[in-house]
Amino acid sequence: MGVIRFKDEMGEIRVGRLNGPDTAEECLEKSMGMFEATGRVHRVRTVLAPVEPRAIFCIGLNYRAHALETGAPIPEYPVVFMKNPASVIGPGQSIVLPQSCRDPLQVDFEVELAVVIGKAAKNVTEEKALSHVKGYMVANDVSARIWQKNGGGGQWVRGKSFDTFCPLGPELISAHDIADPNGLELSLRLNGELMQKSNTSDMIFPVKKLIAFLSEDTTLLPDTVILTGTPSGVGYARSPRVFLKPGDRLELSIEHIGILENSVI
Repeated sequence: MGVIRFKDEMGEIRVGRLNGPDTAEECLEKSMGMFEATGRVHRVRTVLAPVEPRAIFCIGLNYRAHALETGAPIPEYPVVFMKNPASVIGPGQSIVLPQSCRDPLQVDFEVELAVVIGKAAKNVTEEKALSHVKGYMVANDVSARIWQKNGGGGQWVRGKSFDTFCPLGPELISAHDIADPNGLELSLRLNGELMQKSNTSDMIFPVKKLIAFLSEDTTLLPDTVILTGTPSGVGYARSPRVFLKPGDRLELSIEHIGILENSVI
């Protein structure tokens, strides 16, 4: 079952499932990742990101084909960085090109599987890792390459954390509905043109290994989000390079999870 997070016409934030173009039936989480409809229908004023992350851990160079297209060696350990939770936006909201990224304009797209932790995880084994997952979403790890490559002192956080640089959605799909997170087709279209297409089976470090690695002596709190890396086809690695510009429309799709759409302004 998929649920959205939304503001009703009174401005109250609720969780529910859409039952029309602008209405949703409110749901309550009865157990981790399991939601029950209440029968109460509300008008949807704004669709938000499905969760409000406590923290956002991100993995770089986690697809073999993407590592090859960038000329980077296959990493021995997961490449970890973080995004500011304030960078999160929901489906249908606009990605804003920052003033500081306009000379030159090098803002890129990255379709990714997002994993939502449902119960605190610390020193979790790979065998038990997925039992800590509440659900999955589509994510766009929007990246200002000029800051990522040159302006961040060798760290990626600055170039990944501008406001609106973490679209999430369209729904939170329960982990109970995804048998294997490492067997999903994913793709990204820019203005209708296919730019990225792969399968999460190409991950160097699968989801359960990432959770085990990140939780070593480190508590992953509920509603921590893990962005698991992007496949090949990003704009920076193309010839000629392709970067986002005002008026662009992005459609990011992951099998069994949905399509996340955002425009660029």
